Amino acid sequence: MVTTGLTHHTYPLSKLLYLSSTLALPHALTIFNQIPNPTIFLYNTLISSVLSSTNRKCETHLAFSLYERVLWDKTLRPNSHTYPSLFKACGSHLHGLALHAHVLKFLGLAYDDFVQTSLLNFYAKYGKLGVARCLFDQIRNPDLATWNSMLSAYGSGVTSEGEDTSVSMEALCLFTEMQKNPLVKPNEVTLVALVSACANLGALCQGIWAHVYVLKYNIKLNYYVGTALIDMYSKCGCLDLAYQVFDELPERDILCYNAMIGGFGIHGYGHKALQLFEKMKFQRLVPDDVTFVVTMCACSHVGLVDEGCKVFESINEDYGKEPKLEHYGCLIDLLGRAGRVQEAEEKLKGMPMKPNAILWRSLLGAARVHGNLQVGEIALKHLLELEPETSGNYVLLSNMYASINRWEDVKRVRKLMKDHGINKMPGSSLVEVNGAMHQFLIGDKTHPWSKRIYWKLEEVGKRLQQYGHKPRTKEVLFDIDEEEKEDALTYHSERLAIAFALVASDSTAPIRIIKNLRVCSDCHESTKLISMIYGRDIIVRDRIRFHHFKNGTCSCRDYW
Repeated sequence: MVTTGLTHHTYPLSKLLYLSSTLALPHALTIFNQIPNPTIFLYNTLISSVLSSTNRKCETHLAFSLYERVLWDKTLRPNSHTYPSLFKACGSHLHGLALHAHVLKFLGLAYDDFVQTSLLNFYAKYGKLGVARCLFDQIRNPDLATWNSMLSAYGSGVTSEGEDTSVSMEALCLFTEMQKNPLVKPNEVTLVALVSACANLGALCQGIWAHVYVLKYNIKLNYYVGTALIDMYSKCGCLDLAYQVFDELPERDILCYNAMIGGFGIHGYGHKALQLFEKMKFQRLVPDDVTFVVTMCACSHVGLVDEGCKVFESINEDYGKEPKLEHYGCLIDLLGRAGRVQEAEEKLKGMPMKPNAILWRSLLGAARVHGNLQVGEIALKHLLELEPETSGNYVLLSNMYASINRWEDVKRVRKLMKDHGINKMPGSSLVEVNGAMHQFLIGDKTHPWSKRIYWKLEEVGKRLQQYGHKPRTKEVLFDIDEEEKEDALTYHSERLAIAFALVASDSTAPIRIIKNLRVCSDCHESTKLISMIYGRDIIVRDRIRFHHFKNGTCSCRDYW
């Protein structure tokens, strides 16, 4: 190229830069620095090539330093090909906002769909789904990649504020819109986003429809689609179907095993999870960080403490890895859930890294369940330093004080919440009836069938009394009389959801409920009795695990 003079032409130079950056980045930079007046096309090529490198952390700094050189050169002006790669590399929301400002400064409002999609992906990455949707709606003819970006953002069920089931509902609505466009045909990425949304919602009917769609249109059942289907059926309470998909996959990678082990775990089949963990190792698949997390969680849900500790120890002893923060989190939960609260506290304090809020919250939860007030207060002190605005931290300790009638302390904790401007997250439950999702909040009277629901609740309450049920009023966090406490328990969101399902669904159909918080002990006992009185299978997915209620018993065996 030097001897023929091609180094004076932009296009062949761009090819040389791209190839050199993939093989030896310093060599590419040497070539670039010898170009007298590199064009914006060459800058764009090198920035894009640099960010394709495997060592993203170092190369991100290099890419942005190249962009800075563009800004300093008065003969150059960034164009629509400059920004997409940079948005992918943004390490924080603030950096992306600054870059968005540069887009408006240098490109105005007339930038192309390529930049618009990059902006959409950036805002979706940081949970700003309202902004992402606004950008999506401005694209006249979104292509499949753009549809998939928006669907994947919704399918994750996560916003900048945390998990939000309504976001997953948006994924189903958006997919319906997508189907109206004859020029866009869903692919594997589309279906993974759709199935993930169904998993978050516990929307079994829609999930089955998506699975049928995969089979009907011969969409490739690869690792990603297979893993999404396993996860969906597990989270919709159909573990048999999840295992059937797992068993029928032609090839299984570590993601498939992780999804299935996790499915066994949340349904309380710890022994099956351990068996699959061993089978995976027999297949010569090396466990990753997620594998250890889901396996230890499976042990935690059923009290397999020794087995869970062995899995933790194997991370270092068998695989030569150092346990990460999330593995210590599982260990703390495993010990705390089993009542070994002091041992859990010692492990937490002896960690080689600083515990985060999740670990302290796990310890606080264990302290509440097992009535260890001293450890609970220590855990809350650390949590208030790390997450002073998270309502769940205050609620856990408030629960603990209420259970031993220390109402002054309950008031003190509530005052702390008020002083910090914090509101308790309301309990909500989703129930699927005849393919439609219905949401209820505590004491909800907004449903069109509200009168019939409350009549049914009254009937259920009388029948529970006939079967000797005594409300566990310690769950109520107010210093009021016992009768008022019983009323407060009656109107919990899952009670309303169950009452609606008893009224509106077929008497032989299972009742499937998704709850955003941990099931309280009174609702747990009541639901066991309701399953026996009305002869209905009731499947509840709370924040932690599944509860299968049948004939007066629960699959968790009262260990949750």
